[in-house]
Amino acid sequence: MPPDASSARPSSTPTVTDFESGPIPGPEILALPPGRDLWVFAYGSLMWDPGFVHAETRPALLRGYHREFCVSSHRYRGTLERPGLVLGLDRGGSCRGLAFRVEAATVPDALAYLWDREMSSGVYRPRMVPISTAGGRLLACAFLADPRHRQYCGALSLDDVAGRIRECCGERGPNIDYLANTVVHLHALGIRDARLEALHAAACGQSEVPCAASPGLA
Repeated sequence: MPPDASSARPSSTPTVTDFESGPIPGPEILALPPGRDLWVFAYGSLMWDPGFVHAETRPALLRGYHREFCVSSHRYRGTLERPGLVLGLDRGGSCRGLAFRVEAATVPDALAYLWDREMSSGVYRPRMVPISTAGGRLLACAFLADPRHRQYCGALSLDDVAGRIRECCGERGPNIDYLANTVVHLHALGIRDARLEALHAAACGQSEVPCAASPGLA
């Protein structure tokens, strides 16, 4: 598959979203019709570790967003003093990933799991977005990075991102392991992401941490 396209990221100063001053919205924000299957678009670790029951998987393309290390991590890949970075879907370009079909009977359980996994801080905005697959266009649930949230870091340069990833470590280990695991897993799925590969090369070029994928979750 060709490398994902990326576009320039906005440089405006992020502001705090309402998600941080009020309740984080629940799955009802998706306005799903009852009794129907649900498609979920995965672009990062959900691709190789979805964690929910699904009946079908398809390669998928999302246009208008790209895979980016644009979310600050204060726990799993960094600390409050030295926050690391994890993946989000940022505006512009396109992203190749996987679409999972969840049968209607298991949609509530899948959404409960996804909300617990993705929505603890409110940095992601769950949306139904159009995706392209070999079987046609579909609407799928995707978790988009919220540029208004204080954890959003989408205006960083590649060198700045590489520096953060190279230096930070959290509860799940060095941030650079997360990046290396992501690149390895994408390759295994036949997905090439030019920006992530350039980021991996930049981070490993000056890292004292071995740039090899480690077992377990990215």
